[in-house]
Amino acid sequence: MKKDGNYYIVHKKVLPDVLKKTVEVNAMLERDSKLTINDTVNKVGMSRSAYYKYKDYIQPFFQLNESTIATIYFILDHTPGVLSQVLNEIAKLKGNILTINQNIPLQGMASVTISIDIKAMEVDLETLTDELKAISGVLKAGVISKT
Repeated sequence: MKKDGNYYIVHKKVLPDVLKKTVEVNAMLERDSKLTINDTVNKVGMSRSAYYKYKDYIQPFFQLNESTIATIYFILDHTPGVLSQVLNEIAKLKGNILTINQNIPLQGMASVTISIDIKAMEVDLETLTDELKAISGVLKAGVISKT
């Protein structure tokens, strides 16, 4: 889905039935990979052409906002144990490390990027970066991307 700022939050009570049925078909297809689009549209009582018209343009709100991977950049003091403390803090908050990129330290500082699966995290990204910035030796931390 293209992210261009043309989105609205609308209560499902006011949605036309065709949009509600489209969401239902998408959910059924996601739950059971053996189902076909033809089978599911027939089950919910809509045409295939209507489904194809709307299928990429409606999602439940929780799915639209559900980001699972965040990439955070750091500038760290080149001191033993600083990166380890960062990793331990991420793990403590239930973040799952996916990748770590560390450059060779220059002038006593190392740049690091860490990609984290944030689905199970107990805090939001702002709180996470605040906690990480509080670690002695973390000179800078910020979110690069969230997907």
